[in-house]
Amino acid sequence: QVQLVESGGDLVQAGGSLRLSCVASGSIFNIMRMGWYRQAPGKERELVATISTGGNTNYADSVKGRFTISRDNAKNTIYLQMNSLKPEDTAAYYCKATWSFYNYWGQGTQVTVSS
Repeated sequence: QVQLVESGGDLVQAGGSLRLSCVASGSIFNIMRMGWYRQAPGKERELVATISTGGNTNYADSVKGRFTISRDNAKNTIYLQMNSLKPEDTAAYYCKATWSFYNYWGQGTQVTVSS
């Protein structure tokens, strides 16, 4: 069983920055594909960014150039650096880990961007 704990969500003004963290339990972190997703009220959960075991990254078009996903295998942690935040980035942000046929989710951390 893998447990994921996100942190770093906050209330920030438009144009500001935040860094989210997700710490994973267990010893298989370095073979898991990791990602950040978000869900705004009344909307479906959507992909924000993913990072492979080899460090290859993928981003939603809406965050390209503003967000950066990274991982530290020594700390079992992934990060999401969010710059130039916009009110439309307001959502609960979730960490996801994928290994084989298994998907694991964190409990989420709230990001609110005021205009």
